[in-house]
Amino acid sequence: MTTPLFLLRCIQLGLSMADLELLFIGLINDMYSESRNDDYKYAELATQEDFDRF
Repeated sequence: MTTPLFLLRCIQLGLSMADLELLFIGLINDMYSESRNDDYKYAELATQEDFDRF
């Protein structure tokens, strides 16, 4: 990942320069990956009952 791409990802996540002092690069990459999953429509979702049995 290049520096400009990394900074673009930070902007897309709404992170400030001050936030970057508190976060690791890997964490920011994970946050971006997970943010892309927010709109995914899963075929089956776990219920509270499923979690209780787990």
